[in-house]
Amino acid sequence: MDYKNILLAKDGAIATLTINRPKSLNALNRETLEEMLSCLTGLGRDSGVQVLIITGAGEKSFVAGADISYMQGLDPAGGKAFGRLGHAVARTIENLPQPVIAAINGFALGGGCELSLACDIRLASDNARFGQPEVNLGIIPGFGGTQRLPRLIGKGLANELLFSGKIIDAQEASRIGLVNRVVSQEKLMTECLELARLICSRGPAAVRLCKEVVNNGLEMDLNRACSYEADLFALCFTAGEQKEGMAAFLEKRPANFQNK
Repeated sequence: MDYKNILLAKDGAIATLTINRPKSLNALNRETLEEMLSCLTGLGRDSGVQVLIITGAGEKSFVAGADISYMQGLDPAGGKAFGRLGHAVARTIENLPQPVIAAINGFALGGGCELSLACDIRLASDNARFGQPEVNLGIIPGFGGTQRLPRLIGKGLANELLFSGKIIDAQEASRIGLVNRVVSQEKLMTECLELARLICSRGPAAVRLCKEVVNNGLEMDLNRACSYEADLFALCFTAGEQKEGMAAFLEKRPANFQNK
């Protein structure tokens, strides 16, 4: 399917979704979010895709935020509909069976920071900038930022960013746990692809179960979450992946998880 505002490329089991509005620093308007939702829904059904990378076009911006020129004319009903669309995209990313890596290649502000928060792993280039500057516009984050940010970095640090609207650099984002690590801009996609290939070399069903148990378990108390983990651990022993992985370990050879 052809899209106007995004690009989708596949290299074996790795898919890359690029928000392609570089002239507006990849800002998210309604049309872009709708295209992303359609694309992501399709990827979730694609068993041939094992890892998804999300990035932005150009060298300046991952996503600079939601499109302010679009939001300016919204009334409360329009604002609610736009927020719900942003939430739907973020939840779809979060609930994809495949791990999702954010390749943050510049500004990740407002809706862009929120988009990265919905991803499983965040790698940032050294020119990346992060923030939730919505209070400067007289609004609050509307795509999940008030909920995912404190869950990731803690309430105090999240409140400082949310209440002040300040922008932080990639190194500070790494220090507070907002991103996994920082690499040079030139090496960002190489690092993301290397990580994606490493994940693809592991048992695909096991990787998907890891994502499922982490995401769902974090919403449970510890006893229920550990019981849930035990159930999914047991499920692993019904598949050929477990037999292949353990046989390969004992035979001191690389595992071949294809068709297992």
